[in-house]
Amino acid sequence: MNEVLRPDPDALLAQLRSDEARAQRGKLRIYFGASAGVGKTWAMLSAAQRERAAGRDVLIGVVETHGRSETAALLSGLEALPLRELDYRGRTLAEFDLDAALARKPAVLLVDELAHTNASGSRHAKRWQDVQELLAAGIEVWSALNVQHLESLNGTVGAITGVRVHETVPDTVLDEADEVVLVDVTPDELTARLSAGKVYLPQQAERAAQNFFRKGNLIALREIALRRTAEHVEDDVRGWRVEQSGPGGAGANGKGPGLQAWNTSGAILACVGPHEGAAQTVRTAARLAGQLNVRWHAVYVETPRLQRLAAAERDRILAVLKLAEELGAATAVLTGSDVAEQLAEQARRLNCATLVLGRSQPEAGWRRWWPARAVPLARSLAQRAPALDIMEVAPAESSRRLSRAPLQGASIDSDDHEKAPIHWPGYAWAAATSIALTLACTPLVGVLELSNIVMVFLLGVVGVAMRFGRGPSALAALLNVAAFDYFFVPPRMSFAVSDVQYVLTFAIMLGVGLLVGQLTAGLRFAAGVSTSRERRARSLFELTRELSAALEASQVVMLGTAAVRGHFGGDALVLVTDAADQLVMPTDAPEGFDPQVADWAFRHGQSAGLATATLAAQPWHYVPLQAPMRVRGVLALSPAQPRWLLIPEQAQQLDTLARQIAIALERVHYVEVAQQAVVEMESERLRNALLGAISHDVRTPLTALIALAESLQTLPPEEHASAARAIVAQAHELHALVSNLLDMARLESGIAGGAVNLRRDWQSVEEVVGSAIRAARTSLGSTVVQTALDPDLPLVEFDAVLIERVLVNLLENATKYGAPPIVVGARAEPGVLVLTVRDHGPGLPAALLGREQKLFDKFTRGEAESATPGVGLGLAICKAVVSAHGGEITAENARDGGAEFTVTLPRREPPEPAEAQL
Repeated sequence: MNEVLRPDPDALLAQLRSDEARAQRGKLRIYFGASAGVGKTWAMLSAAQRERAAGRDVLIGVVETHGRSETAALLSGLEALPLRELDYRGRTLAEFDLDAALARKPAVLLVDELAHTNASGSRHAKRWQDVQELLAAGIEVWSALNVQHLESLNGTVGAITGVRVHETVPDTVLDEADEVVLVDVTPDELTARLSAGKVYLPQQAERAAQNFFRKGNLIALREIALRRTAEHVEDDVRGWRVEQSGPGGAGANGKGPGLQAWNTSGAILACVGPHEGAAQTVRTAARLAGQLNVRWHAVYVETPRLQRLAAAERDRILAVLKLAEELGAATAVLTGSDVAEQLAEQARRLNCATLVLGRSQPEAGWRRWWPARAVPLARSLAQRAPALDIMEVAPAESSRRLSRAPLQGASIDSDDHEKAPIHWPGYAWAAATSIALTLACTPLVGVLELSNIVMVFLLGVVGVAMRFGRGPSALAALLNVAAFDYFFVPPRMSFAVSDVQYVLTFAIMLGVGLLVGQLTAGLRFAAGVSTSRERRARSLFELTRELSAALEASQVVMLGTAAVRGHFGGDALVLVTDAADQLVMPTDAPEGFDPQVADWAFRHGQSAGLATATLAAQPWHYVPLQAPMRVRGVLALSPAQPRWLLIPEQAQQLDTLARQIAIALERVHYVEVAQQAVVEMESERLRNALLGAISHDVRTPLTALIALAESLQTLPPEEHASAARAIVAQAHELHALVSNLLDMARLESGIAGGAVNLRRDWQSVEEVVGSAIRAARTSLGSTVVQTALDPDLPLVEFDAVLIERVLVNLLENATKYGAPPIVVGARAEPGVLVLTVRDHGPGLPAALLGREQKLFDKFTRGEAESATPGVGLGLAICKAVVSAHGGEITAENARDGGAEFTVTLPRREPPEPAEAQL
């Protein structure tokens, strides 16, 4: 019999969470076309009119008609949202009002031109980012998009049409759309519409027909749009098949094999180089990953040579890495002297099957005749990773130039330092070292062989390389060769060479010097990278260790702020939430800090501000403290070097620090919740015990008192005396009960506050024992009490009233639960006074054997259910009094039967009689 395949619980839970998130998120419909004029906006408005007629709440957020009368006619009857006016360089711009749309929250919102760039001062830089926030708020959005505005197709379309498009949308926006409606017309029909003035005004239409709207361009764009739409449909089919196949390949009901999921494997690794074509390489990798439905990565390998790139080239690399992140890649910056080795190792580590890199450009001018300086990267990769598929991307003839990053400051290298300027003192030291070696070796010409002098000069090159780097070491090698030739090789004091073999010596000496300098400088570079990585790892380790010992949120805030400031410099704030789950803003906010941006990052759980796509003009970077359960606050950072936030390693470091702080805040929160729960449980237990005691032991004597008082009216006079005695006895029991409750409350309050006032004095133990027996006589009744006191008991310093209360409670306890005779004993031992109260009853309850100290807890009775009156405070009072004296009280069963309570009080030698009187 075939075993029934059970669905994976984790997969089911993940599916439920995904369905829940999808249900809460609004749907996105994109009207997709090959170019302007195909009728995307017209189709969108026509569908909106049909929805309005069906009774749905349809609202126009922003629609561009471009003067087309047919499109404008479709606006009739549709409610439109007023646009928001912004001042920009002396002009007033009308932009989509995101906040008004969120407040209105219609069923369907029309937001045209998805790739539009918002005016400066808007919350988001791009309109598609506004749409993402609308979708997160649960609003269904309809929009329109042309194929040339897709980021991954930007270079391809630019090469076909010769027109660069600067407004783009990441491919993930189209991929995640719930519906893609293709609006298509033939090139001839689109050309006819252009000629009829239905696309642009006559002057614009004439220029467009000569440039963009050529038939060849339209055919190519139409093919690209059809293929891209087909890819989206293919993704839908694949998703449906995977969903129908069920967890682990089971069917939708979990009982059969179901549909076989399309299993694709092998990630893509894109190599980002320092050249212009790196952006095209990234776009091609994104397109390939989308077609194969695989994950992809982008990596930049920084070598010692690339570390010295100009600022503009470093900015371009950062822009390409950010573009890769926007297209859905996981980015990284690697360091090493061999690019091929680093790429091959990264591909193996990430399990990548395909590597995409830009095609190397042929050298121009005289360099094309220069011998090849190194093995091509593709060939070197093929040698190191034979199983890796390598794809070379041709450079685009026309593509959008990536804007330079708006941040200023840091270097891209993972050592996180500025690109150092030319270190002229190093070159001076190199020259000085060569002169010093020449002067030192001149007297040794007749003593040392010339080969040994060569070794001395090489040693100088190594020293300069270790201290000052590659450039000064190369200068030292050249100067040392010249000095050796001029001062030491015959004929001396001349650059002439008598022996041709010395030419070979000079060449070897120069080559070895340069090689040693290069290797030493490379080691310095590797050591710097390792030091930087070790510093980052150490900072995380130290923060984790310190946060593990934090017990309060204020400690977590202090430690987290110090760690972020120590790593990134500048200023940092850790904002936490209050009891109402609202972000607590600083009372003295630093310059540039914006509470509204911090609150937005907290509410949306997304980073905002500096180096993000949301409010990027802000000087601060805001990171939500996302814990496993929920967002616990916001980390605000104004780094010393803003560009560090664009370096993948630094961004990951910041995210890790924020995650550690968030987890620590959540741990502290739940520790406080647990402590509060324990306190509430203990309070509830004490309240229930107190109510239970009062309901029984207080009500019983009160009921007896009421009954006896009422009986006095009917009893004959000769019985009034006995009724009065009964009333007195019940009143004494009630008084003792209330006294115990009040004494316990006073003692507990004093112990908690550290203010128990003991009236210590030198007392006679015999007198205190006697007064305690007399005070307990009412409770003892006819019970026999014996004493066993040492005849030579010394005076002991204690509070007589409280110790008498201890003995009274122990006597009453022995009377209730023991049997006569009761024996009270006292003896003096070195440094202590020992008091004992013993009965001859059944002894301690069997349930308390081995944990006798439980008897001294509040509201604990020897028998849980008993007719014996009492609330279980007598022994607790005894323990509190004895503890206040610095003593100890214990209970145990006596050897020959009965229970015995022992009180041990510290004592010192009594003073002389004259001193005692004082």
